Amino acid sequence: MTDIAARRTGPHSRTGGPSDDHDHLVEHLCGWALVVVLAMLTVQLGLF
Repeated sequence: MTDIAARRTGPHSRTGGPSDDHDHLVEHLCGWALVVVLAMLTVQLGLF
């Protein structure tokens, strides 16, 4: 382990994932928009 990596590990290390301190409304809207787009695509292609 390098010196920089050794200093970065500790009780406050972050993995780069999403933070939990914001509203998830935009994420839900984007997810449902993706579902609707995929549903329209499958209907247009005749897969469902």
